[in-house]
Amino acid sequence: MADPKKLDAEAGFHVLENFGRFNQKNDIYSRAFWDAEIRSEKTERFFETYRTPLKEWKTVDGFTQRDYALRNASWHLPDIFAELKEGENRREGFLDPFTVHREGPDQRVPVDSPEAMSAEVKHVARVFGADLVGITGYDERWVYSHVYSRLGETEKPQELPSDLPNVIVIAQEMDRDLVDTVPSALSGTATGVGYSHDTLVLLGLAQYVINLGYRAVATMNDTALAIPYALKAGLGEYGRHGLLITKEFGPRVRIGKIFTDLPLAHDRPVGFGVTEFCETCRRCSDACPVNAIPDGPPSTEVYNRSNIQGVRKWTVDAEPCFRFWSNQNSDCSICIRVCPYNRDFSSRWAQAWRWLAGTRLRRLALWLSDRFTPGTRVSPSAWWRKGLRGR
Repeated sequence: MADPKKLDAEAGFHVLENFGRFNQKNDIYSRAFWDAEIRSEKTERFFETYRTPLKEWKTVDGFTQRDYALRNASWHLPDIFAELKEGENRREGFLDPFTVHREGPDQRVPVDSPEAMSAEVKHVARVFGADLVGITGYDERWVYSHVYSRLGETEKPQELPSDLPNVIVIAQEMDRDLVDTVPSALSGTATGVGYSHDTLVLLGLAQYVINLGYRAVATMNDTALAIPYALKAGLGEYGRHGLLITKEFGPRVRIGKIFTDLPLAHDRPVGFGVTEFCETCRRCSDACPVNAIPDGPPSTEVYNRSNIQGVRKWTVDAEPCFRFWSNQNSDCSICIRVCPYNRDFSSRWAQAWRWLAGTRLRRLALWLSDRFTPGTRVSPSAWWRKGLRGR
């Protein structure tokens, strides 16, 4: 078994003595329901308009009825599962893990080689549509100490069994063209589609594991912090904006997790120069309209209860960030849009840039990015015209 401290170092973790597990009740989205410092008419409208029409439609480009229509449609699938058991005090995929609807057989398929089974699981995940797949071990530190009950507006016990030693981590690409229209209601479609794909892959892959005779708990934003598991599973590195940066899609990903007792071999954390590049780059912190992203080195600073304690890292101040979301009545991904790693890495130019960014010539890579790919916003109306012309 790998040395936990060595794995921490490889994944870029700096966990301190005063570390404390995070309570999901203190997540900024949960606080918007119970905390008077966060909750307001604007936050209530923010959540409500994902499911019900606005009382008065805007004419601002990117916030029209058509833009909201597409955004809300993209969230339809994860919303169905989130609302399916609300009467039972469950919001699956966001506050609670997905329910197993079909139990597996009593007999287990024997696993002679965890390495071979890991390859099989990754193959099946891609069949279901996973863009990235990695595998790591269970780490209690990143599991929520308590989860949040929206029905009771309070915390409730964590239900994840602690005897599921392996975690399958998947990531789904967010549409780059949609992200480029941030800030807009239209751009929220990229997030909704990402979660929709997450839902499909997680449910299908978890059921496959269950059908092999093993246990599988499919989770999305619920149950545990996703980014630490993704880092340990080798999906990418941690960025200044507090997001996972992958080699394939940069920060444009949504993450899901499956906890299981299926014997699996673990991946190792990866490094391709993101930390060193982010130490030089300030594009996300400069672009943030509410200065929620730090422009200094990683630190142990905790802005408020929505930040985890006892980890040295770049920490985003969630309160002004979410306030901006509520004010514009849609989520914001400006930090993703302007990130130099937000590019199409299928091109040779982008691959060459990524290599350069991981070397001592990273300042040159940053200059090239500023000069040729500055992350300029694309108007939502231009996005619609492009689609109607044929992409």
